[in-house]
Amino acid sequence: MAAQQLFWSGNIRHLRLRKKMSQETLAEKLGISRVKLNAHESGRTVNPTVEDLVNTSEFFKMSIDCLLKIDLTTLTEQKIQDLEDGSEAYMSGSKIRVLAITVDKEEAENIEYVPVKAKAGYRSGYNDPEFLAGLPKFNLPNLPKNGTFRMFPTVGDSMLPVPEGSDIITRYVQDWRLLKKETPCIVILKGDQDFVFKQVTINDDGTMLLQSFNKQYFAYTVPVSDVIELWEYYSFHSKQLPEPQTDMQQLLKMLQEVQHEIKDLKK
Repeated sequence: MAAQQLFWSGNIRHLRLRKKMSQETLAEKLGISRVKLNAHESGRTVNPTVEDLVNTSEFFKMSIDCLLKIDLTTLTEQKIQDLEDGSEAYMSGSKIRVLAITVDKEEAENIEYVPVKAKAGYRSGYNDPEFLAGLPKFNLPNLPKNGTFRMFPTVGDSMLPVPEGSDIITRYVQDWRLLKKETPCIVILKGDQDFVFKQVTINDDGTMLLQSFNKQYFAYTVPVSDVIELWEYYSFHSKQLPEPQTDMQQLLKMLQEVQHEIKDLKK
């Protein structure tokens, strides 16, 4: 197995220059000598001590994993800021986001159903086992064994051709970075925003692009920090058959786009 390439030396120098600091100043901040810092930056220090790793990580607000494994010199300023404020860790699910579950008598995970009347409480109780225990539960055959599933109702016509009033079975997404472009998901948003069923695309600037299936609705973006959970579409249950989008609906969409462009020109 090939050895893991490490970027410690180049990253330390890059972060120091980014802050417009001299080696003397940074060495003093880290509590080490200038000679030792120079050895780090020049690559002469093959195995940094744990103390140096921790102190450097805390000073630059950058995880040790990033300092070692990511070539920060190739990243944009926005991406480095994302790493500093922890949004990368948030999207990966490695911290902050905690998923609560319930299990049946055989210790198998239940599928919880979140009815419309429970939506408001879900935002505050999504990680509370007691809240989840009060939700309806069921099991379905032939679901994949790997994954946590939950069912959400749809409201409105932005999900068409999935009929309004359908129940969407979804699988929990732990690492948002692994989502493919335009992945259908139930998106749980903070505040008083409703749950939405959208095609999700993760942007490089730390936002999510949310696109409706119904082409009459415009796409929009939200910061990843506004998203509580993502549940990837697995299947849906409905009494209605999906209806294909008509030519008239496509025409209405085109007219809406023209009106939107006219408003922008007037501004």
